[in-house]
Amino acid sequence: MLRHALEAQGHSVVEARDQPEAEATLKATRPAIVLSDLRLPEGDGFGVLRAAKELEPELPVIVMTAFGSIQDAVAAMKEGALDFLAKPVDPDHLLLMVERALMQRRLATENLILKEELAQRRGAPTIVGDDVKLKQVSLALHRAAGTDTTVLLEGESGTGKELFARALHALSPRAEGPFVAINCAAIPETLLETELFGHEKGAFTGASARKPGKFELAHRGTLFLDEIGDLPLSLQPKILRALEEKRFERVGGTLPLQVDVRVVAATNRNLKAAVAARQYREDLYFRLSVFPIVIPPLRDRPDDIPTLARYFIDKFCRELNKKSLVLSPAAEQELRAYGWPGNVRELQNCIERAAILTEGETIHPRHLNLSFRDRTPAPAAAEPDASPWATMDWSGTLADVSRRVMTEVERRKIELALKEAAGNRGRAAELLQISYKTLTTKLREYGLET
Repeated sequence: MLRHALEAQGHSVVEARDQPEAEATLKATRPAIVLSDLRLPEGDGFGVLRAAKELEPELPVIVMTAFGSIQDAVAAMKEGALDFLAKPVDPDHLLLMVERALMQRRLATENLILKEELAQRRGAPTIVGDDVKLKQVSLALHRAAGTDTTVLLEGESGTGKELFARALHALSPRAEGPFVAINCAAIPETLLETELFGHEKGAFTGASARKPGKFELAHRGTLFLDEIGDLPLSLQPKILRALEEKRFERVGGTLPLQVDVRVVAATNRNLKAAVAARQYREDLYFRLSVFPIVIPPLRDRPDDIPTLARYFIDKFCRELNKKSLVLSPAAEQELRAYGWPGNVRELQNCIERAAILTEGETIHPRHLNLSFRDRTPAPAAAEPDASPWATMDWSGTLADVSRRVMTEVERRKIELALKEAAGNRGRAAELLQISYKTLTTKLREYGLET
C-alpha cells in the first residue's frame, strides 16, 4: 500500500527485505531518501540507519515503528534519523513527510553548490575525485566551514592536507582574511617559538626589530599548523594557551596580544599513541581534535586514481604547452595497481614526469616507470632475473645508470627512515645523518612530502 501511494506520486521505489539486502541496495542505487522499519527479519532499522549515514551523512532516513516502540524511534532520531512514523502508517502523512525530506535535501544540495561556487570565486583549490570517502571529507569541510571550531586534519604524507585546509578557509566566513601556513616540523625548535609568536626588538642577539609571528599575521583569518604532531613538548603549553584564550606574548615581550584566529592543524602521526607514550600533551590533543577529519590515502580510493591522473595530465599539458595526452589502457592499469605510498603528491610527480617524457599523444607504462618503484617484476621480462633490477632502464652511460640506481636507493632509504621514526622528520633526519633541510628537499623531490 505504501509503495503504491509513493509510486502514484511519481516516486521510484526500491524495496529490501532485511538489513543486509538494504545495505547492498543503498550502495547500488544511491537513493534520495530511506524509509525503514525498525524491526526487520535480519538485522534492524538501526543498522540500516548507520549504513545510510556512513554512505552519505546527509541522506534523509525516516523510520517506522509500532506505537509501543516510540522510545526506539526517538533513539533512532538521536542517531541521525530525520523523523519517524508510527504504524499503521497513514499514506497521506507518509507522502507529506517524504516531500518535506526531499525539499530539505534539495535545499541542502543547493546551499552546498552555492558555497562551492562562492569558494571557487574566492580561489578555493579544486578537490578532485568521486569516491564516497572523499565526498564524506568534503561534506565534513562544509560543516566545519561555517564555524570557528579548531579542525584537525589527519592523514598520511601526500594526501593533500594543506589543500583541504585551504578549501576549508575559502568556504568559511574568514575567506577574505589571510591564510597563513607554517610547517611545525620544518623549523628548528629554537626558532619555532619566534616564528609562531613573533619577538620584540632586543629579545635575543640579532633581534634588531620587532617581528610579528604567524598568529598575528593570521588575525581575522586562518592559521594552518602543519605537522602539529612534531611540535616540541616545550612549546605545547604556549600553543594550548593561544588556542584557548586567543592570547599570547611575543618572545621577549610582556604585553599580552589578543588575536582573532581560526586554527586548522594537520598531522600524519597517530596523536593518540603519542599521548599514550607521553610524547604529546593530552589537553592539547583534545583541544586540537574538536573536529577531526581523516583524509583517506589514495590506495583506499582506487577509482579516483585515473580521474586524478587525467586532471594532472591536463594541468601539465597546459603548463608545458603540449597537446592533449591520453593514458593507454595498460598505463591506467599500472596506475591502479601501484600502492602510492606517497599518495596524491607522488601521483602528481609521476604524471608530470610522464608528460615531459611522452613524445607522442599517448602515455604508456614505460613513461610511468612504476614497475621498478613498487618492486613488482615486469609481467613479460625477457631476462631470467625477475628481481626489480630486471625492469631497470639500463640505457645510457654507466654514470647514467648509476645515477638512476642511487636515486631509487636513496628514495627507499628515506621511506624506511620515516617509517622507523613513525613519521617524525627530525628523528628521520638523525637516522639518515643528514640535515633537516636536506631531508625536506629530498621529500619534495621524491613526492613524499605532505
